[in-house]
Amino acid sequence: MEEKRDVILTEVALRDGSHAIRHQFTVEQVTQVAKGLDEANVPYIEVSHGDGLGGSSLQYGFSRTNEMELIEAAAATVKQAKISVLLIPGIGTKQELKHAAQLGAKMVRVATHVTEADVAPQHIALAKDLGLETVGFLMMSHMAPTEKLVEQAKLMESYGADSVYVVDSAGALLPHEVKERIRALRQSLSIDIGFHAHNNLSLAVANSITAIEEGARRIDGSIRCLGAGAGNTQTEVLVAVLDRLGIQTGVDLYKMMDVAEEIVAPILEKPQEITKDGLVLGYAGVYSSFLLHAQAAARKFGIDSRDILVELGKMKVVGGQEDMILDVAAELAKKLQTAGL
Repeated sequence: MEEKRDVILTEVALRDGSHAIRHQFTVEQVTQVAKGLDEANVPYIEVSHGDGLGGSSLQYGFSRTNEMELIEAAAATVKQAKISVLLIPGIGTKQELKHAAQLGAKMVRVATHVTEADVAPQHIALAKDLGLETVGFLMMSHMAPTEKLVEQAKLMESYGADSVYVVDSAGALLPHEVKERIRALRQSLSIDIGFHAHNNLSLAVANSITAIEEGARRIDGSIRCLGAGAGNTQTEVLVAVLDRLGIQTGVDLYKMMDVAEEIVAPILEKPQEITKDGLVLGYAGVYSSFLLHAQAAARKFGIDSRDILVELGKMKVVGGQEDMILDVAAELAKKLQTAGL
């Protein structure tokens, strides 16, 4: 008998968490985490490169293990959970989506910048043809006014998406901004609304609760906060809070705590916390996956990574423009040298 779920959780540590460990997941790690999450009754587990299918590259970071191997391993491990993948048109291809489906993926989130939903119809159509549950994933949602977000969400719905997510990729949204956006979508769409948070301003759990209060039924979390930047909504914490609120997720809290402590914690290269750079991501509204790239560029040019991130925020750089990070760092270093600092 299926558990009653007032809120449906998608665990993203095996995708978004890939950013935090430089895409170094092994088959054994993915298998162990997926098994633990499945036994804890997590309904959806996302597995792919941090930047989605096809993301393993010089620009985004090479994966230690071919993501198709990771998807196949996770799909073969779980007994009740459904494996999800992320696809960003222009990075991932239709062929890769077909391959992922053949290996056992049951859901795909087709992700675009918040103003670019119109690049998604062919991928959503293919996903539906493949029998996949299909999600429209509007990244960097803080960068568009609510009216624009509604317009783009309606496009995703018209293409056939089963649900649409407000994606706070930078962890920049404040609770009242989440409230306004989710409420507007709930009033405008007939499909489920989802919310994906990052914790760069320490608001991920609070923002997720706000989203639920306004009608969001699909929520993302990352166990042990394993995600880009300062991580996502910490899944086991969210489950505990929702349980206190009488909102059912169907997820076993104790088992999630154990998986977080015994399996996921050893994978982290360092504890997920809000560092100065993570904080600046949310403050400046910069894509959370830029964190390690900016830190590497800062070391290369001998400058402060915060200056890079703030400048990227001023330029309104978005996901897919990782090559700009080195350009910005080089220009800042040149200015500092000219100024004699």
